[in-house]
Amino acid sequence: MRAVPDCFRGLKAAYRREMTAYFGAPVAYVFMTVFLVALGLFTWEGARFFDTGAASLGPFFVWHPWLYMIFMPALAMRLWADERSAGTDELLLSLPVGLPGLVAGKWLAAWTVAGAALAFTLPMWASVNYLGNPDNAAIALTYFMSLLMAGAYLAIGAAASALTSRQVTAFVIAVVVAFVFTAAGWPLVLSGISGIAGSAVAETVARFSFLTHFEAAQRGVLEWRAIFFFASVIVFFAGLNTLWAARRRAP
Repeated sequence: MRAVPDCFRGLKAAYRREMTAYFGAPVAYVFMTVFLVALGLFTWEGARFFDTGAASLGPFFVWHPWLYMIFMPALAMRLWADERSAGTDELLLSLPVGLPGLVAGKWLAAWTVAGAALAFTLPMWASVNYLGNPDNAAIALTYFMSLLMAGAYLAIGAAASALTSRQVTAFVIAVVVAFVFTAAGWPLVLSGISGIAGSAVAETVARFSFLTHFEAAQRGVLEWRAIFFFASVIVFFAGLNTLWAARRRAP
């Protein structure tokens, strides 16, 4: 009996290929550097971290959805669009491997890079422990949910990349879709929807927002529905990615 289903054959090869592409060129290093600088600026300056007077990473985590909305599509935009622009997609898709495995391998590689970037922020966790006595369980939970949320943004970006051969176009499409999922839970948007369509509609819209599900973790609350939501987004857009990439596969 085979340990890996046939549809996921090629996952390891795709993962290694993408990791080589990320770290064999400056792509991953540039991404992590710019992401960490931006996150640091928003945390230290935008949220006035030291002015809060509390040993908490709240001002740090509050920016994650908004930055992921930009940076994760930028990281994922090359996954399929680059294959099509280089003319290697037909060769790749003609190989005797499962398309879901290729999709998963590419996404996992991008998620690994995102996870590495997030890991470089761990000294901030050590800093708040040095300054006071934070709720480390809540911080660990928020890190976990942040990583899962990053995976959802990457799934959106990868699916958009499968639609076009232009990386910039894939980036714009992914950012627009990501913005909708993010802004759906923004208080300003919800108040507007509530005023027009009522609070019930606003609450329904909020359930589809990354902000809504991530804020629960920021409060130190583990909500299984939040995990299910992000996992569902990943699976849904991975499915779209598979369908859109399959159109390029020769019959």
